Amino acid sequence: MQNTMEATQQGDALQERIFDRLFQARRQTDELFKIVAPNALHNRPIAERHRTIFYIGHLEAFDWNLFRDRLLTIPPFNPEFDNLFAFGIDPVDGGLPKDEPRDWPSLERVREYVNCVRGRIDDALADLDLLRGNSSAETDFSAHTLLNVAIEHRLMHAETLAYMFHQLPYDLKRAPVPERACIAPALASRMIDIPEGVATLGLARTEAEPFGWDNEFEAQTVVVPAFAIENHKVTNRQFLEFLKGGYEAREFWRSEDWEWKESAGISHPVFWKRTEDERTENGWHLRTMFSEIPLPMDWPVYVSHAEASAYARWANKSLPTEAQWHRAAYGTPEGIERQYPWGGESPSAEKGNFDFVRWNPTPVGAFPKGASAFGVHDLVGNGWEWTSSTFQPLSGFRPFSFYPGYSANFFDGKHYVMKGGSSRTASSMLRRSFRNWFQPHYQYVYAAFRCVSN
Repeated sequence: MQNTMEATQQGDALQERIFDRLFQARRQTDELFKIVAPNALHNRPIAERHRTIFYIGHLEAFDWNLFRDRLLTIPPFNPEFDNLFAFGIDPVDGGLPKDEPRDWPSLERVREYVNCVRGRIDDALADLDLLRGNSSAETDFSAHTLLNVAIEHRLMHAETLAYMFHQLPYDLKRAPVPERACIAPALASRMIDIPEGVATLGLARTEAEPFGWDNEFEAQTVVVPAFAIENHKVTNRQFLEFLKGGYEAREFWRSEDWEWKESAGISHPVFWKRTEDERTENGWHLRTMFSEIPLPMDWPVYVSHAEASAYARWANKSLPTEAQWHRAAYGTPEGIERQYPWGGESPSAEKGNFDFVRWNPTPVGAFPKGASAFGVHDLVGNGWEWTSSTFQPLSGFRPFSFYPGYSANFFDGKHYVMKGGSSRTASSMLRRSFRNWFQPHYQYVYAAFRCVSN
């Protein structure tokens, strides 16, 4: 009897925590939409993405379509919107959307849909004892998995929306309370030797399975030969030297990357802007989320994979493989592997720039308590890090039956793995096994990089 009561209490606490996480994620995205002026919600900040109005409806439509007929038996009430807001887009080189603002419903109609979806979901969730059972024999998922998918999907979009809104003109945004500047002493750049060792990629499927997306399974161990890695991400200062001495040199670019750069007229990182301001020594400003400032030389540079790869060739180095990055981040001289670069403690503000605390990057090396066992800084937060590994399934990969295209649609050799996280990455997605990916010519994401030598 006592064991039954304890199990019930634990189930109640688990259910309360996961529902609270869902509500917190909603608050995060609700606050983001408040940044954009109402008359700009039908704008398209980035040509490759949907208009902002889509995302207001999409976040709820995703949850509704995910839960309905799986967790909750609720009849549809607006099938048109369920379909209209169902899927985002990931156009590859030139396949841009052609819709016009008039093709989308009004903000009032979308808000009405959102409120109705939330009300029906919340009422149904409140009446269900969802998390005490395991997956049924007929499915490959549990309620716990579906709720985590909904939460992390929304948190991913919180980051997507941030870099989208970054590209809006300042007069179409409402800045929140200014954040305090992060001042840190300059961290001297050096290469750190990483001895040969193992890197464990992915998660193991166990009876007490933690949540992970389909591409995080199955766990596999890779032997990584010795290499050297930069102790911090490449900075704006370092990239500026490349801009002066190699950015326009054809020999440092892959053919397809050079063709993209030339045809699109790319001449600098998308977050940089040339300035005639005589007070700015280097001739460049940085477009932060809410203001334009002189280029901070010790902040990490945010660039596309194509630009990062060209820089690495210019520096006579290369981007790390996914396994090398893991080895530098989670390995130790003793041979054991850590959950996070700093150890087993959960992410906290003193460990790095992540979890929505800041809008902007911080100087590299500003969080020494977050360094890895080998003394490599900023591996988690302050900008995702490009790797040289194309996004491919791990051994034993099985797509989610309820979301079969989440990963599998992108195993095309045209997307590259990113690791780590940015200032706008939720702490739940800082886990060791999490994998992000983007196309090589996509400039807008908060993506940094560092180089290795073998």
